[in-house]
Amino acid sequence: MPEPSTLEASLPDAAARALYLAVLREGGLVRAADVGEEDAPALRRLVELGLLVPQLLDNSYSAVDPRPVADRIGACIRRTSARLLTEADQIPEQMRDLAHAYDTAPRREARRTGSRIVTGRAEIRHTLSQLVHAHPNESLAAQPGEARRADLLDDSLDRTRRYLANGGELRSLFEQTCRTDPASVRYAAEATRLGSSIRVLDGAFMRFLVFDRTVAVLPASPDYESAAVVDDPPTVAFVVDTFEQLWRRAEGVNWAVLEEGSAEPVSQGQIARLLARGLTQRAVATRLGLSERTVAAHIARLREQHDAETLFQLGWQMRGSTRG
Repeated sequence: MPEPSTLEASLPDAAARALYLAVLREGGLVRAADVGEEDAPALRRLVELGLLVPQLLDNSYSAVDPRPVADRIGACIRRTSARLLTEADQIPEQMRDLAHAYDTAPRREARRTGSRIVTGRAEIRHTLSQLVHAHPNESLAAQPGEARRADLLDDSLDRTRRYLANGGELRSLFEQTCRTDPASVRYAAEATRLGSSIRVLDGAFMRFLVFDRTVAVLPASPDYESAAVVDDPPTVAFVVDTFEQLWRRAEGVNWAVLEEGSAEPVSQGQIARLLARGLTQRAVATRLGLSERTVAAHIARLREQHDAETLFQLGWQMRGSTRG
């Protein structure tokens, strides 16, 4: 009997079980001629497992006690498990030379406890890849910014898929304006389907990442061309606490529902039309499914564009422009 690779592969499936029970009901003996074509795979499986023993003289099969079969399968699995455990214990030794090469390879920045500065976006991406693999359990991401490039989101989604598939937990904070960006909405909808959690937050907040609550990556320049990688425990704990406070203030979003209607994202034109109809800021927010802060930001830009000092003036001007 070949060694099974999994317990499921070692046991009879539903069809084989049903055929074995049917043979027992017939007295434990069945002729090959009485087994239908649809039951042929189940018959072969029972013979492979040793639950049915072929009788060549009369071309029949006898059911046998399953307990010795179970004992044999269990012993086989234990042998396989012992072999796999032995191989698992040997893996660190077999990888020792590679680990030594990794530790002694030249670095653009000297590694040291506390913090180090990484410069250049390519080098930052390289460092993040290393951190993701070294800390695969939890990732916290505060990601302010409006519309994102579609190709960057596709790359981010691929990394998100692999991270979650390996058992990691991922939580991210976006700005409210991402709810009106189709590419961001598509990314968030797919990422949440995969198991990620993404909330939106009103107001400004800093970009940062935390891996397994032991390493934080913070911006080291306003243009994000350099980053500080910090593993000082008190500093990382402070960053984690900051994230948790922001997370509690943030708003959950049904990204899948938003994606269904994201082909025509909310625009200033939509807000302008509602203002022209006399709706208040709160009514506009309710109608469009946005927060009042998000609507207020759009209205502020509209007032600047139309040189309107008050919401009443803006609505009046909007009424005139929509008529025209």
